Amino acid sequence: MRPKEIVGLFVKHFNDKDHNALAELYAEDAVNHQVAEEPVQGKENIRAMFKNGFEQAEMVCIVENIFEDGDWGILEWRDPLGLRGCGFFHISDGKIIFQRGYWDKLSFLRQHNLPLPTK
Repeated sequence: MRPKEIVGLFVKHFNDKDHNALAELYAEDAVNHQVAEEPVQGKENIRAMFKNGFEQAEMVCIVENIFEDGDWGILEWRDPLGLRGCGFFHISDGKIIFQRGYWDKLSFLRQHNLPLPTK
């Protein structure tokens, strides 16, 4: 599958809140780095990250654009609460090997009534 198709599947599984299907899109040693968080390495850790995220907040990904450049898929998204972000997916042999996401963590926490970080 092309990177654009894999990103499309990512969005589908994300909106289905299917942490198992999401994890299967990743290579065993993949890295998911949401820049507001520490990088998560390994398919099983990524699976747990999504599972925990879906348990904490009602998350929805509305696609604004999906682009493809070589072995990269790029996603521009928004959610129903107005949060916007983008994700970069490096794909190799049909699996995500690296993902980096940019979004505003403080806005996300406030929108979902989650605890704010303390210093």
